[in-house]
Formats: sequence, C-alpha cells, structure tokens
Amino acid sequence: MRKKLVAALLCGVMGVTLVAGSAVTASAADSVELNVVTTFAGEDSNAKNYQEGLEGWQEATGNTVNDNSATSDETFKTTVVSDFEMDAEPDVLFFFTGADANSFIDAGKVVSIEDIRAEYPDYASNMDDAKIPTSMVDGKAYAVPTNGYWEAMFANTKVLDDCGVAMPDENYTWDQFMADCETIKEKGYSPVAAALGNIPHYWWEYSIFNNETDISKHPEIPAADAADAWVSGMEDVKAMYEAGCFPENTLSATDDETFQLFTQDKAAFLLDGSWKVGGIAGACQSDPDDPETLDTEALDKFDVTFVPSKGVGRKTTDLIGGFSMGYYITKKAWDDPEKRDAAVDFVEYMTSDDMILKFAQHSANPLKDAPEADTSVMNSLQVKAIDFGSKVTSYTGAVQDNFQGECRVPTFDGMPSIVTGEVSAADAVAQGFEIYAETQDAAE
Repeated sequence: MRKKLVAALLCGVMGVTLVAGSAVTASAADSVELNVVTTFAGEDSNAKNYQEGLEGWQEATGNTVNDNSATSDETFKTTVVSDFEMDAEPDVLFFFTGADANSFIDAGKVVSIEDIRAEYPDYASNMDDAKIPTSMVDGKAYAVPTNGYWEAMFANTKVLDDCGVAMPDENYTWDQFMADCETIKEKGYSPVAAALGNIPHYWWEYSIFNNETDISKHPEIPAADAADAWVSGMEDVKAMYEAGCFPENTLSATDDETFQLFTQDKAAFLLDGSWKVGGIAGACQSDPDDPETLDTEALDKFDVTFVPSKGVGRKTTDLIGGFSMGYYITKKAWDDPEKRDAAVDFVEYMTSDDMILKFAQHSANPLKDAPEADTSVMNSLQVKAIDFGSKVTSYTGAVQDNFQGECRVPTFDGMPSIVTGEVSAADAVAQGFEIYAETQDAAE
C-alpha cells in the first residue's frame, strides 16, 4: 500500500504536500455522499489539515462529505453515543478508542478492521496491528488511528557535552542514568528538569512502569497486596530527589519554570510527551507563534531519547504511549452497497502516510517503518524524533488514566511528602489503594 511509518512527528509544520492516492474514483452521476463526524473542528490544531484532506478526497473521487465535526468534549461524546442509540449515527466516525466506544461496539454498530480486511485486504496495511488499540468489549480492533503520543526523555546536548556525558541511547540503564546525574550535578547543572510539587506524573508513571515484571498489565490497577512496583517506583523518585537529580526548587516550582531551565541550558534532561517537540521549538523562536522565527542553531542542541530502564520487565525501548482515537466505519455505511467502497476509501485516504505526516503536528504516530525525514519541512528535532520512533519496541497506556480523583492524591499530589520522607512510600501507596477500593465499592 503506501509507505509505512513507525513514528512521524511534525510539530507545528505546515505545508506538507498531500499526494495520497485514492482507490475509488467516481463520476458525478455515481457520486456518493458520506456523513462524517470527527473532532477536527473549532480550535483543534488539525482542523485546517482535515478540511484540506476532505477537499482532496472529494476532488480525487467525485464524492462529497456531509461533515458534522465538533470540538472534542464531554458534550461531543454524549451526542455521538446518543446518535447511535437513536440510529442516527454517521457513516464514518473519528472517535475515542477506550470505554467511550463500548456501547456502540457492544451493539454491533461499527465494523471491525478484521471484517473490513476480509473484503479489502490492504485496509490499514500501513499500520502496525500490534499497536492499534483493541476494544475492551471483544478484543477486536475497530478504529484506524491518525496520530497518537509517546512519553520519553528529551536531552539538552549542550549541557551533556559540557559535562562530558554521552547522549543516551536505546541501551541506557538506570545505573548509568544515576551516575550521569551525579556527574551533571557536580558540573553545576540540574540533571533533570521536573516540578515534583506541580506535575510529577511523568516520573510517577515511569517509576511504576520500571518496576513491573509484566509491563502489559501496566495500565491496570493491581490488587492492594500486589502493589510492590508502585512502592518501589515511589522510592526510586525519592532516591533521585535525595541524590540531587532535580532542581533545588522542584517542590515549589511550576512546570513552566522547570521547562525553562531545560531550554535555557540549565538542566540536562526533561521527561515529557511527544507534544513537547513543539514547545521546545517554540522556545527557540523569537516569536513562539511564528515558525519562521526559529533559531535553528538553538534547536539543534536538543534531542530525544529513552527513559532509562531498571531491567525488571520493561526494556528501555518500551514506552508509555499509543493511540486514543481513530476512524470507525459504521455498520450502517458497511451495509449500504452505495457507501461501502466510499467509506473504506475515505478512511484509507485520511490515514495515508501523507495525511498522517500532516496530522502529526502535535504528537507522534507509532506505526511501522520510519519515513525518510524531509528536512525541507521538518526541523532538526522533528527529524530526530522520527529516528527515535523507529527504535520503539512497544507502547502501553498510562495507569494514571485509570487511577483518577482522590485515590491519586497520596502518591501523585503527595509526591513532595514522599521524597522528603514525611510519609513513607509504602504508606502513601497503601492509602491511595484504600481510597481507590472505596470509590470502586461506591460505584458498584
């Protein structure tokens, strides 16, 4: 099919030429109108790209789209689910892949990728099946994604070079990391830019992830008596704090303040999400809103690498990340002989490699093989992100997404108390799990 990708990252870059092919062409007499609903509307950063895609597909096929896209929020979710309940669903839907989709999947109102491929073998063939989310209802994949995310470690190579520390690679270990942090600290820099009192979640997440023997179960909440990985994870963050890995003001600083330490050459590492590529580029622009003002020399010193592994269950190349949304084809369109071909072709067009490159403005796409980096439209950090993505071995969801509300307070919001020794990691985790159990009982 089209050239395959593993991770395309194009933060803030516009003007990629769309050359996506279309399997279906139609005359005006044979034209089909598809009802399509997405979240690419309002202030969504990809609304313009989506509209350009619509125009390109309509021009290529002669078909038309009745677009009813809306901004993604709780009202949007409720409306979509309600439309399915009233048999008013669209032909193609761009929607969430988690629990929000359970009701219409359980009702058999969308078609699985497996079933579509029985008739269209090349459908979504530029995707890595192992990385396409499956439904909790039946374990089948339904939605073809466009863009996802990863969480990884950014590096300021100017700081590393000044400290005589090598750029970490895919074999980076926890022991190497802690030794490098000591070297960086001795040189007068902050090893890790992080605001533990404001947004500790990246270190909170990876510290747990690093101590699990079965990483496939990471997004799940374990039984309270099986939370050893959580305790060990919190203790690892405490050890980093005690070793001076974080800025002196890490418990009082904001995330924006510690980010500035990183971009202003005062800290070596930053653990954050793929969307931060755009933020780092923005920090290297005289006008954050104008990519034309980018200082390329300033940006060149930044790179992205893997979070060090302790070698328990997680390989260094196993990341938190994945897809949260994708294109569904509804049973209504599938059963309509006039719409089936058009719906399949529309999804293939909108998820082609060329479109994915356009959509990947603020996130990464864990697909297959890395594309050749086009330096004419990508900055140096985006090029490095593509190479980085090609080495990723797996993505798993974030446990914090399932550990919300009051139960998270003792460990997440309570990170300052843990690292200072005011509360033990074991007690904090136990308290969090106790609150979680209470909320689950109340929900039942």
